[in-house]
Amino acid sequence: MAIVANLFIDQGTDFEIVVDVSDATGETLDLTGYSSAAQIRKTYGSTTTAATFTTAHGTPAEGKVTMSLTDTQTTGLTSGRYVYDMNITSSGGTTTRVVEGQANITPGVTR
Repeated sequence: MAIVANLFIDQGTDFEIVVDVSDATGETLDLTGYSSAAQIRKTYGSTTTAATFTTAHGTPAEGKVTMSLTDTQTTGLTSGRYVYDMNITSSGGTTTRVVEGQANITPGVTR
């Protein structure tokens, strides 16, 4: 089951968050051999992606995935409420959603 965490993303700025991934017992999951993917969409039923996060695993044994968007990507998002999630996929092909929630894009003034 995924953790629910709502994000607040400032339009026109770089955004980064680190997600700690654990297994079913609560222990840090070694992400060696895993891939990850994360997207933002306007609604769960949207067929188009509003933005795709860059995901990176620092030291896989630490079980951390960094999700990030560039200032160009956040500028391209209209302010408002979106939904997002991040999945990890093991080398054996098992996909697990680890985090999901709302992504609130707040408008900016400085350009």
